[in-house]
Order: sequence, then C-alpha cells, then structure tokens
Amino acid sequence: MSPSAQPTVPVFEPEFVTALKAIFEEKIVFNQVLGLKVTELRADGASGRIAMRPELVGHFAYNRIHGGAISAGLDAMGGLAVMAALGAKHIDEPPEQRLHRFSRLGTIDLRIDYLRPGIGSHFELRATVLRLGSRVASTRMEFFGPDGSLMATGAGAYIVS
Repeated sequence: MSPSAQPTVPVFEPEFVTALKAIFEEKIVFNQVLGLKVTELRADGASGRIAMRPELVGHFAYNRIHGGAISAGLDAMGGLAVMAALGAKHIDEPPEQRLHRFSRLGTIDLRIDYLRPGIGSHFELRATVLRLGSRVASTRMEFFGPDGSLMATGAGAYIVS
C-alpha cells in the first residue's frame, strides 16, 4: 500500500474527548481512587498516568505500588482503549450516541503479568485494541515506571454488546 493510499485515522471531536475523559476520570469513581488520568486517546488505544501516593502502597518497606492498583489500572486502560476504538468505529454517529454505547462495556477476562517491582514517583499505562468484534474486544496493556522500564503487562477481553 502506498503512503497516499493508507486509510484515514478518525479524529475525535473535542466534545467527544472531553466527555470520554469525564466518564473515565470522574464518573468511574474507582479511577479517582487510583488517580488515573487520561493522557492520550487514539482510534486503536489509549494512554494514562498514575501518580504514586501513600494510599497506593502495597509494601510499606519498599514503597511499592500495590499489585491490585496495577491490575485495576491496566483493566481500566483496556476498557478505555475499547471505548476509543468503539468511538472511532462509529465516528459517523453524533458524539452523544457514541458515548451511550459504553453502557454495556464490561471486563470478561483479564490476565496480568508482574515483571518488576512497581517503585517510582509515577507510572505510565498504555492499552491497544488488538481486535474489536461485534460482541468482544481484545486488548493488550503495559505498565511503565518513570524511567520507561516495563513493570507489568496485561491482556483483557471486554464485552461490547
């Protein structure tokens, strides 16, 4: 495929991005507990950030983030990536109609692999949609330390219908 023949990537309207961030960061209250913030929305995925806080410590002697916070953060990012992919798939619909599609979204399978201790001032999370089907979406997630080291990976399946 020549560079000029590449498919166009949908660009989200500002009101869609603002509303999706509000759902993710404010209406999903547990994401507030984690301190999870959206840093990027793409048609095939999303990125986010968690600042380390005392409430997230899982091992007091090492100031490590709790494994449950890592797992919950990666699960949330996988769900957000699916929301973005659904928004891109139905870009021809008004933003409000696309946002309504997320009401049925839910995790049906999640696997997390912890690779390194979660020590740092903040963490970057990324999720990519591998496949968006009519009923199920599959994602891959990554959890990075402040130095860019990969600390955990995840794979998730989400019901979308």
